[in-house]
Amino acid sequence: MKYLVGKTESGTAVFAIEGEKACNLTQLNPAIGDDLMGLINAPELLESTAAQMKDAPRVDLASIRPALPVANPGTIICLGLNYTDHIKEGGYDIPDYPALFMRGKNSIMAADAPLVRPSCSEKLDYEAELMFIVGKGGRHISEADALDHVFGYTVFNDGSVRDYQRKTHQWTPGKNFDNTGAIGPVVVTPDEVPAGASGLKIESRVGDEILQSSNTGNMIWSVAQTIATISEYTTLEPGDLIAMGTPPA
Repeated sequence: MKYLVGKTESGTAVFAIEGEKACNLTQLNPAIGDDLMGLINAPELLESTAAQMKDAPRVDLASIRPALPVANPGTIICLGLNYTDHIKEGGYDIPDYPALFMRGKNSIMAADAPLVRPSCSEKLDYEAELMFIVGKGGRHISEADALDHVFGYTVFNDGSVRDYQRKTHQWTPGKNFDNTGAIGPVVVTPDEVPAGASGLKIESRVGDEILQSSNTGNMIWSVAQTIATISEYTTLEPGDLIAMGTPPA
């Protein structure tokens, strides 16, 4: 299934995407709610809505303005230095443990909205990344079981204010300016992609100009390894967002 949380004249809703059309699931079953948390917490809601979807009206996908897939994520954790060529590009040594940092809620935004360059810097940069949404929470999750904890995959533009990123070793300032991290718009369930979303093309473009191009199979730490590593030190909760690092420019 491919989901889009978005806004129309009728309000914010969860849509199931079918080609260039979309079905309003929230309208069919209000218990689904206006972001993905309803389906994350109660996957059976989709099963109970499936029969209604068959004859339900569709709207043009282009008429929907994207909203955040999860309106109020509990934790947003990001990996840095997860592609070898990007590590070399930045002049870093290849680490033996992932570089993890956190983003605050004010720093994220819906897809198709403008990333805001702060007035204090001209060094806002792009970073295309795979992101996943935690479906089932847990602590001390094994790598073997980790993918069972993924609700879906999406994309993330980890907009980074480079001069502020380098002011400290922790990267926090440069990664947390308001409205610099665009999420989505589409969330794809795990059955639609290879295991761990590995082997997928990842690219950032402006028009026809390709700025980044790689493959998620080149990530040093896989989605499963990342879940196991993070859950060693913290409890993952449904709706948490994890970004998997960016390839070289």
